[in-house]
Amino acid sequence: MKKLLIILVILLCSFSATAQDYKTHKVKAGETIEQIAKQYLVTPFDIFALNPDAKKDLKPDTVLIIPTSRVKNETIPDDTVELIGYKSHKVRRKETLFSISQKYGITVEDIKKANTSLYSENLRKGDKIRIPRFKTIVSNKTYSNTIKKYVVAPKEGKWRVAYKFGITVPELVALNPNMNDVLQPGDELNVPNISNNEEKAVEEDFNYYTVLKSEGYMALNRKLGVTQDELEALNPELKEGGLKLGMVLKVPGNIKTTNIIKDVANTNLSDNLKNLSTKRIALMLPFSLNKVDVDSVQEAKKMIRTNGLLSVSLDFHSGVLMALDSAKQLGISTNLKVIDTRNQIAEISKILEANDFSDYNAVIGPLMPTNLDRVAAQLKSDNVPVLSPLTMPKNLHSNVFQTIPTDDLLEQSIINFVKKDSFPRHMVIISDSKHKRISDKLKTEFPSAKQIYSRKNKKKQEAYFIYQQDLENVFKTGTNIVFLETDNEGFASNVISMINGLNMDDQEIILMTTNMNKAFEGKEISNYHLSNLKFHYPSVNMTIAVESRNSFVKKYMNTYNVSPNKYAVRGFDLTLDLLLRLASEDDLYTASSSEIETEYVENKFRYSKKLFGGYYNEAVYIVKYDDLTIVEAKE
Repeated sequence: MKKLLIILVILLCSFSATAQDYKTHKVKAGETIEQIAKQYLVTPFDIFALNPDAKKDLKPDTVLIIPTSRVKNETIPDDTVELIGYKSHKVRRKETLFSISQKYGITVEDIKKANTSLYSENLRKGDKIRIPRFKTIVSNKTYSNTIKKYVVAPKEGKWRVAYKFGITVPELVALNPNMNDVLQPGDELNVPNISNNEEKAVEEDFNYYTVLKSEGYMALNRKLGVTQDELEALNPELKEGGLKLGMVLKVPGNIKTTNIIKDVANTNLSDNLKNLSTKRIALMLPFSLNKVDVDSVQEAKKMIRTNGLLSVSLDFHSGVLMALDSAKQLGISTNLKVIDTRNQIAEISKILEANDFSDYNAVIGPLMPTNLDRVAAQLKSDNVPVLSPLTMPKNLHSNVFQTIPTDDLLEQSIINFVKKDSFPRHMVIISDSKHKRISDKLKTEFPSAKQIYSRKNKKKQEAYFIYQQDLENVFKTGTNIVFLETDNEGFASNVISMINGLNMDDQEIILMTTNMNKAFEGKEISNYHLSNLKFHYPSVNMTIAVESRNSFVKKYMNTYNVSPNKYAVRGFDLTLDLLLRLASEDDLYTASSSEIETEYVENKFRYSKKLFGGYYNEAVYIVKYDDLTIVEAKE
């Protein structure tokens, strides 16, 4: 009987849909509302309006009612490229991957995908490679009357447009798969076809907050201090649809929101691209593919798990490829040569002897300082820039770019950060004897600070603890800043738990360190204590949350089905910065003025030149724990 009723309901729905000019769609396993909406060129909002139960549970074989077009707009060509086979090509003298790709009207990446050995090996005369052949299928699609065109106004970012038309940021992205990462005035977007009087204005007297993954009303109450009733009063749509990922909420103007999507970057080099010639970049990484058994998937996976350098190289390389794609969308073409250094100085010598890098715009790597020094010294006479991506170079030659700030710079950055705060505060420095140097330096910078050292045992050895009595009458009413300098987890745990117990409303204690290390990340360290103490430290990068709607994170996850780690993000940030600088000036040296500071997903770059040497990055973040998350500390 139940089956008969279900069949009758489906038949009635189908009849009703036909009568009212609607379509039906049977949900397949793994499909999402966003994918279905994109397929029929409607918004998820349209589907939910006709299928409210789909908000709670979308099961395979569910039949959805989909609105179809009654008023057609202009047709839009949709190109689909299909691989139909391969052609053999014998490499001739002086031929490069780029020249071959131009000859056959394909990309260098197309050739590499068909010949995977080219990711790590050089192209040689006489090699026989496969050239993929494609056919392009052109079809015309039309937008239904639920979609209209919208021209982006000045100062409008994605969140503003999404809020204006009553959709989430992910829904806006789904409607515009080719939308730029940063919207520019004049950009044309697909938006819901609502009447002008239904569009919501962004009111300057209010703030706006973008809902993160799994955030409910209780979490928003803890974070923003607003109740569900207050949110629903300002955002009436919440009463019907509830909270959704990426939804932009109006909140009271006196509430500080930290998740608003920024519309403008620090220094936007993409506004000044004037040198769009193809960039030649060499990427030297220690893959050591000669040790990988490519015929055994299990052995290859084991090698990736156990070989740290291979794992880092693969992650960094994946970020580089994402950067090349982003640069291409800005009109910057790149001829990338990936070279396996095998982490051997002998292999480096062979590479330098077999290749002419004189006309390259830059070389990224090698990773290891000794290998990088060998490459930089060789290419110095040709004035080819060599970037050290993850480590400190042994020698800062005139053509070397040290992309990681030094420990001294990190130390000085947080000292300067504290000094810029003009409010009265009491300073305390706690350290073990191993870190006496930095303790004394802090005492010099803050003469009124009290120094406390770790206790010794009966054998006069470092015991890595302090007693409660060591902190008696140390802290005063008002703000107290404690610098903790150690790399011992036990000592860090001892001090942090002790001072957290002394942190009170009229006696605030803020914890800081000049050197963030594993001692502060161990199992014995409570993140609740670090958050309660507003733990501050200098950092090379600004770690993003996994739930971040940053376009790079989303594209990376769509491409590789995993979240990017710090090495992948570093590869992306460093490479995109390099390409944008090369496209904004005649060469990297001219584009690396100390007045230019750029910032990307997790890293920022501001280069200064050493008087008799190369360039070093002096852009540093000061970050802090805030409500169990790490955010940038503002001066």
